Amino acid sequence: MKKKILIILPNLKSGGAERLAVSLANEWHSKGYKVEFGLLEKSGKFLELIDHGILIHDLNTLKLRNSIIPLYRLFKSTRPDVIWSGLWPLTALSIIAWVLAGKMGRLYTIDHNQLSISTIKSLNVSRLTLKIITRGTYPFASGNMAVAEGVKTDLVELTGLPDKKIKVIYNPAAQGIGSKRKSSNKIKDKLWGRHPGKCILSVGSFKEQKNFKLLIDTFNALNSDIEATLIILGDGELRLDLEKQIEDLGIQDRVFLPGFTEDPSPWFLSADVFVLSSNWEGLPTVLIEALDCGLPVVSTDTPTGPSEILEGGLWGILVPPNNKQLLLNGIKESLSQNHNKNTLMNRANDFSVKNISLKYLEYFELS
Repeated sequence: MKKKILIILPNLKSGGAERLAVSLANEWHSKGYKVEFGLLEKSGKFLELIDHGILIHDLNTLKLRNSIIPLYRLFKSTRPDVIWSGLWPLTALSIIAWVLAGKMGRLYTIDHNQLSISTIKSLNVSRLTLKIITRGTYPFASGNMAVAEGVKTDLVELTGLPDKKIKVIYNPAAQGIGSKRKSSNKIKDKLWGRHPGKCILSVGSFKEQKNFKLLIDTFNALNSDIEATLIILGDGELRLDLEKQIEDLGIQDRVFLPGFTEDPSPWFLSADVFVLSSNWEGLPTVLIEALDCGLPVVSTDTPTGPSEILEGGLWGILVPPNNKQLLLNGIKESLSQNHNKNTLMNRANDFSVKNISLKYLEYFELS
């Protein structure tokens, strides 16, 4: 009988956690596992990427605090072998519902960011409240996961769990795109326009965490020395602020915000450098996607994530967060260097969906 994996998320809107879940769900489904999604709200562009045959349960619950009973009913009716829940506080609420349902199957949580930074800033939750909730729920789960060592260290401190009780499994993002597809001048002209100069790419949600304000300021300084074009793919709450910043600087003809795209690989394949300007991260899969396409990267060295992917700067340039001058220097340095695309793509292969999906199955005790 096929083992059933039930994935719990708020929705499938754009984001690294959602992309991760869809990639793994499709891979597990292809291996013969029965995979289902339980979404508080059946919405998001990643819905279109889910393989046919994967069932989606719409809990139709817009408020997180009302999700425990719908989750309880879902666990009772679907009887999964494994429940995999992501994105705090849904992780904590899933544990409560699972305990009430009689601990049917095994439940695992996963965290993508340092909760002590991301949750306190984005959800305005106090550190004490965060500690009380995590310590009152996470120890009851069958297992707890983190996407990076820094995320794990933060979880150990918040939850009080011993180090060995939290498993680090990196996000899968590499798909071998760089070795399968090549960019052409025709595609580059269509994406970047004629005579774009150096093509600088960034991808992410328009929110404080990603600090695109810093990137735009840095690009403005770069643009006075080097002819270049900056593309930031994504969308979010700060779009109007970023558009105003671009207009105030008078660089509308050099900085573009095309929006969210399901397949950013043509941009990765045609850019000259990828830049991550974040204030904090968990494990930024966009860096892996860039390496996967043989694209050089410059990244802020946030407390967790980028340094693990780039192995301390072996595979790209790391600079301190929120430092315009050093970010500018890093971009200039990368643009002046010759890069071996094959070595970058080989590093990305360590994060392939195939390899990472097996690590999950081993941890779930399903392999």
